[in-house]
Amino acid sequence: MANSPSAKKRAIQAEKRRSHNASLRSMVRTYIKNVVKAIDAKDLEKARTAYTAAVPVIDRMADKGIIHKNKAARHKSRLNGHIKALGEAAAA
Repeated sequence: MANSPSAKKRAIQAEKRRSHNASLRSMVRTYIKNVVKAIDAKDLEKARTAYTAAVPVIDRMADKGIIHKNKAARHKSRLNGHIKALGEAAAA
């Protein structure tokens, strides 16, 4: 455990930051899960709506450094690919 006053303060700040970042990471996962649920239910319109809501959140978390920018791009790309495939299946 920290002994000096400055080390104690840093420990408190680190814990506060950790819990805030965990909350933001959880929010991103929830938005992604909403898109995945809509895709699994084969509901194209709901999937598109959930995707358009998720993209700015994913980008914001990548900008803040909560998730890596490549991970954000990968999530967006894969979700969009699934939605396109769902649209093509519905059209066929």
